[in-house]
Amino acid sequence: MRSALDFEPAGELKIGQVGIANLRIRSLDVERLATEMKDRVQRAPNLFSRAAVVLDFGGLAEMPDTATARSLIEGLRGAGVLPVALAYGTPETERLAEALQLPLLAKFRAQYERVDSAGRTATAAAEPAPSPARATEAVPAAAPPREDAHGPGMVHLPLVRSGQQVYADNRDLTVLTGVGAGAEVISDGSVHIYGPLRGRALAGAKGNENARIFCREFHAELVAIAGHYRVLEDIPAELRGRPVQVWLNEGQIHLAALDAP
Repeated sequence: MRSALDFEPAGELKIGQVGIANLRIRSLDVERLATEMKDRVQRAPNLFSRAAVVLDFGGLAEMPDTATARSLIEGLRGAGVLPVALAYGTPETERLAEALQLPLLAKFRAQYERVDSAGRTATAAAEPAPSPARATEAVPAAAPPREDAHGPGMVHLPLVRSGQQVYADNRDLTVLTGVGAGAEVISDGSVHIYGPLRGRALAGAKGNENARIFCREFHAELVAIAGHYRVLEDIPAELRGRPVQVWLNEGQIHLAALDAP
């Protein structure tokens, strides 16, 4: 029995930064969306399997009704991800969240509105200019390991545009142009980008902790290695616009400028 003098709470609630992904819904075709997410989970299980996601309906012309939204949520759960909230948007979003008994989160909505209303150019303009400041971490001398990249590297020539995904199965991926905002490149080995990285880059998707990410101009929305990731808000501003490499050491993501003295 609980003591009458025990004033300690049974649970401690803290508000902090957590790794919740945002999923902007572009279509209410539940089967198509579930298939896409299931494929993504299978390609990068360390990153997406059982991942908590916030559903953002801001990209749709109309808000789905409650029954459709429930069907979509069930489809996503069946695909291996866990919807936990709706992205804050309109009063219709609030009513839908109430009907679904899900919370609203505003952080992701603000980020998307900035991109969608102004486009890619404005996004780039909003990013800090390249800074001559020194890198925050020393660049290690080790060459990129390839222990899980069994096949010859995959080379992708065109720009990876918003909404596109390029995946290199069991090998390294080299992108000769760049990766746009909202685009995603995934490799089971390392990722090399000879241009700007404005979207997401995931290396070691099947768990290779020795994989690395290299890019010539760093503006990444997210970088991940073997399921460990960092998002834009966590990335030092002085690295943006510079050639950068990303690697994993003892479970921590490290980033450093390749042109550091």
